[in-house]
This record gives sequence, structure tokens and C-alpha cells, in this order.
Amino acid sequence: MSTGICKSPDRRNWRELYQGALSEIGKSELPERIAEAETAVVLRARELFQAAGDNGEETEALEDVMYALHALASNRQVRQGPAPESQNRRAGAHYERN
Repeated sequence: MSTGICKSPDRRNWRELYQGALSEIGKSELPERIAEAETAVVLRARELFQAAGDNGEETEALEDVMYALHALASNRQVRQGPAPESQNRRAGAHYERN
């Protein structure tokens, strides 16, 4: 699976890390999977930017993957809702004003 440009497993396996994030069902592990995949995508994009040659397809795929990872992270945050502490602070502020 060597492309001649990749130097580390994380950079070489960005696709696998992305798939791992998409298929993660553990709520507590998902943020870590997303972060790992994002890091690998960024590192690979940097490599391609510095490399000579036609890397347009992979560059476009990396952009699409990063967008999808951001959407996955945002969707997770929306589903979880605000943290209980922030809800308590808002409720306390409401009662203090009245």
C-alpha cells in the first residue's frame, strides 16, 4: 500500500482511520477516533501539498473526508446537548434576575 510519499502509518492509513471513526459506535471513543482521523488527514494533505505530481483526486478526497469528520463531530455535539453544568448556570442566572 506504499505510495512512495507516505512516511508514517498514520499518514498512510488515513482512510482506515476515517472508516474507523464512521463505524465507531462507542460514544466515549468517538471523539478520539475523529481526532485521530483528522490528524492523519491533515498530515497527508501536507505531504501532498509538498509533493510534486498530480494528487488532485486524493486531495479532493481528503477535503471531503475532513468535511464529513467535522459534520460527524458536530452531529455528535448536537445530539448530546449542552453539558449539565452550563444548563445549571443558565437556570441560576434566570432565577437570579427574577
